[in-house]
Amino acid sequence: MMGQKNKAKAYWKENIRYVLILLTIWFLVSFGAGVIFKDELNGIKVGGFKLGFWFAQQGAMYVFVILIFVYVRLMNKLDKKYGYED
Repeated sequence: MMGQKNKAKAYWKENIRYVLILLTIWFLVSFGAGVIFKDELNGIKVGGFKLGFWFAQQGAMYVFVILIFVYVRLMNKLDKKYGYED
């Protein structure tokens, strides 16, 4: 029984680590690129739009959707690693 508890704790700890890393990336892209580094990024144009503006308007959403898929993939691997897959 104790082995199962340790396995569950290790699983949860690794899960939280993934979440914190992915949320940090999302924060840096949405707040960092869209607000903090907007002026520096606006010097670069993509498709006729300033890069800072693009990140603030659409880029952060694209990155968020990509991070969802990354999280799903990471969790599928984690489930297999700890024997929780269906």
